[in-house]
Amino acid sequence: MTKISLPALPLNEWQDTLSTLHMWSQIVGKIANARSPLVNQFWNCSLRVTPRGLTTLPLNCGTTTLTFEFDFVAHELVIRCESGQTRSVKLEPRTVADFYAAVMQALSELKADVKIWTMPVEVEDPIRFTEDTKHASYDAEYVERLQTILIWTNNVFEEFRARFVGKNSPVQFFWGSFDMAVTRFNGEKAPPRKDADYITREAYSQACISHGFWCGSGAVQEPAFYAYAAPEPDGLKQAKILPDAGYYHQTMGEFILPYEAVRTSDDPEKAVLDFMQSTYDAAADLANWKRSDLERASAFSAPDAK
Repeated sequence: MTKISLPALPLNEWQDTLSTLHMWSQIVGKIANARSPLVNQFWNCSLRVTPRGLTTLPLNCGTTTLTFEFDFVAHELVIRCESGQTRSVKLEPRTVADFYAAVMQALSELKADVKIWTMPVEVEDPIRFTEDTKHASYDAEYVERLQTILIWTNNVFEEFRARFVGKNSPVQFFWGSFDMAVTRFNGEKAPPRKDADYITREAYSQACISHGFWCGSGAVQEPAFYAYAAPEPDGLKQAKILPDAGYYHQTMGEFILPYEAVRTSDDPEKAVLDFMQSTYDAAADLANWKRSDLERASAFSAPDAK
């Protein structure tokens, strides 16, 4: 992987932009969810990293098929249709309500009207998109920093993903929680989660070990890489992991590796891969996964030279 200088991403300096961008992504994500059939743990409506930002998969909107791409280079949301028509919505300081109206107007012009539930999900004190004039920030510099991090992280996660031959999610960006993740499954059903909402029941319907990156919120007020197993096997909290900067967060129930520790390390790629591999090793062994059937042997030992 090409060595790059990873940018700082202090949460306190771009929190307002992050909150606004999160709501904008939910608008697009809800459209994707409404216009695509459910696939494994909502993989159908997640966003994917591109060289310029984040995109949906192609969406069937009745009379046309289209995609949405957050272009963090030109700073616009671009809607592309199979007919060759395009529409764009500027990414700039503007309210969520204004952004929502602009997106819906663009869809109407393309004869691709879509109805969505306008209440955000997975956030505290949600405000309907149509009424949200609170979130209206957009700092292009920090969005560009985020894009640099997302591209780099996507490449590292793809490297890790390639080591697994079992059911394995794409590297994808979830607009609900605003984080990037890649998840491994062992093929077994997970115990039903009582009283869980529909999203959670589907997301954790099968035993998995997941790794990801988020920008920071809630119990972890900084950008960080994370790892967890669902269901969590006994003894995982006490597992020894790499690198030394990683730790188990008791409240979150996840292993955490601060982004700043990665960014300032001698080898950021190695730090993240060590974190992902060591947490996976611990969880998979404690949960008695049939690892020989699920992993590429070449990922762990090179063949003898002849």
